Amino acid sequence: MKRICVIDGQGGGIGATLIKYLKEAYGESIELIGLGTNAIATAQMLKAGANRGASGENAIAQTVVTADLVVGPISISWANAMLGEVTPKMAEAVMSCPVPKILLPLTQEPVVLVGLESEPLPHLVQRVVNEKIKEVLADV
Repeated sequence: MKRICVIDGQGGGIGATLIKYLKEAYGESIELIGLGTNAIATAQMLKAGANRGASGENAIAQTVVTADLVVGPISISWANAMLGEVTPKMAEAVMSCPVPKILLPLTQEPVVLVGLESEPLPHLVQRVVNEKIKEVLADV
């Protein structure tokens, strides 16, 4: 069974949406781990259907290395993003783990990602679930 870590912070809305769509598409054929930068985000991902969840810096650092895939907003790879919730250690753990990462181009940071079209969250999540996850898991 493939293990997918979904990481989110603040209110956990992006992570919860990802988990909801992943559960609908894959059911119990994958293990979904909801990793929140805070307890509220983790609770929302568990409520959306994550198999397990954990919160905080150490949980993220220890768990991403056990995954087959990491998914979340691009800001999980940026130290001090999400109003400071993403610690440098979290960002380093995400980017240093050897597994593939699928990052949604969503951020509240003062950063402009050039070359990307702005799309609503549901469209981005559908693309992740219906195209990118299948491609990545086929190669893992």
